[in-house]
Amino acid sequence: MSKGISKKLLNEPSVAVDDALKGIASVYPGLFLLQGRRVVVRSDIETIKNEGKVTILSGGGSGHEPAQAGFVGNGMLSAAVSGSVFTSPPPADILAALRCICGSGGTLMIVTNYTGDRLNFGLAAEQAKAEGYTVEMVIVGEDCALPSTVAHAGRRGLCGTILVHKIAGALADRGGTLDEVTAVANAVAGNIATMSVSLSPCSVPGQEPSFHLEPDEMELGLGIHGEAGIKRTQLQPADTVAQLLLDHMTTTDNYFPLHPSDEVGVIINNLGGTSNLELAVMANATIRYLVDVKKANVTRTYMGSLMTSLEMAGVSVTLIKLTSNWTDLLDDPTSAPAWPNPSLGVDGSHVRFDKPPFLVMSAPPVQSDATINTILGRVLKACTEQICKSLVANEALLNELDRGSGDGDCGSTLKSGAQAVLDILSSFHWDSPSDCLLALSECVGAHMGGTSGAIYALLLTAVANTLSQSDVVDGAVWTRALKTGMEAVMRYGGAKVGDRTMLDSLSPAITILEQSSTLDGLKSAVEAAKKGAEATKDMLACSGRASYVSRELLTQPDPGATAVGIWLQAILFVLS
Repeated sequence: MSKGISKKLLNEPSVAVDDALKGIASVYPGLFLLQGRRVVVRSDIETIKNEGKVTILSGGGSGHEPAQAGFVGNGMLSAAVSGSVFTSPPPADILAALRCICGSGGTLMIVTNYTGDRLNFGLAAEQAKAEGYTVEMVIVGEDCALPSTVAHAGRRGLCGTILVHKIAGALADRGGTLDEVTAVANAVAGNIATMSVSLSPCSVPGQEPSFHLEPDEMELGLGIHGEAGIKRTQLQPADTVAQLLLDHMTTTDNYFPLHPSDEVGVIINNLGGTSNLELAVMANATIRYLVDVKKANVTRTYMGSLMTSLEMAGVSVTLIKLTSNWTDLLDDPTSAPAWPNPSLGVDGSHVRFDKPPFLVMSAPPVQSDATINTILGRVLKACTEQICKSLVANEALLNELDRGSGDGDCGSTLKSGAQAVLDILSSFHWDSPSDCLLALSECVGAHMGGTSGAIYALLLTAVANTLSQSDVVDGAVWTRALKTGMEAVMRYGGAKVGDRTMLDSLSPAITILEQSSTLDGLKSAVEAAKKGAEATKDMLACSGRASYVSRELLTQPDPGATAVGIWLQAILFVLS
């Protein structure tokens, strides 16, 4: 296999489409597959035909799943016919689908604007008409990447096609005539616009990627088969990408102008290889720009993998100008497995603020160094600041250590919490160690995140509780409080010394401090912590994410244990 061919979970590329359609029909009991044909049909088709209702057919090349088979069901498509990957289905399969679903109410074919689809569906329609069937065809081409003044085969049919499926399908299910359903499908097709952005190519099974993008590049306006877009540019933040797409859609060639009175629906579609995290970020960027900048009245939003391009990393954005009748049809129920649940309107108040994320106690006034009244308070602030700066400075080291046992983000995680503390360093009540550590705990828990955030928040809380019970806060009390914190981490986290965690660094340090809580004792404790961290590279991981990693791959010290040595060294630096 060529080095450039993507790995895929298939049997043989030649039967991938057939295997996939069998899987769809197996998973969803409301669908069945025509024997010997790549045609998925709703299981109640005979009832629909007997009722004299209009039936809806669509289809096209495979590789865009869940389109089109995923949109077969009551209130949407009656059947979908699939071709090979990125290849129009043959007329014989389309004709077989028409023979299966066309009753006295007639059939509407919804076809994306690609030459092969137009020709093959058109030929099948003419053959069906010759056999006495009543068939109409609507072409959908809503891609607005290329201006209409440029000579080409017309605008490509993209994700907006599924809106035509839904609205026309719902009207047909309500009993609309073929003329009525065809008219509304044509009207919807004329009021949608789609634009896409890609971060990586896709590859047809058994073939190399259709184009190449550098790691720092993205392409705007490409087609769902990898056809070239209108512009290749440097990778931009999500907010900028959303602005580029929407500005082009609504201003270029006067294709889809928006007015404040327009009711708008939006689809944020995953092209196949985009993570859900990125998709949600793009959804936020898109909707906020539409509402805040374009002043659009967004009344329906949809998000998900709806019309993909195999494993292409990217997103397409579809806009539709809605009428109240179309909104009702969009909201009609459907059993089509891939149709997403909509968000019913955007009111601009999607973020609600609870109490401040930290400093939950009755917060004292902001303290500058001049208003800290005790030596202990000034030392505590200095130690905290040095700890945070040291963790920030060692982000890369800790990430590198974490790559062998986790996902390589230990340093970044610790940095997030440390930076959050540095940002509000003057807000803590340094003259009260227990109150201060409780506030630090909440800040770290809110901003560090993950297991590390929970561990350090727990450690700081337990230390604060111990300090609150003591009238005198000296080295011995700090040591006892730190030991109590470590025991709390062990009790709730389930780890123990020897499991290749931070405990293997913290425990020997505490043992030294219990013997001597002087400055010399702290120096020895720091060395013990570093030795403990170094020893973890030879330990079997029995806790945390590293416990799922082969021992042969764990050749570096544990990053969490290393971090303990870093922050103990920071304390020693301040106190020396």
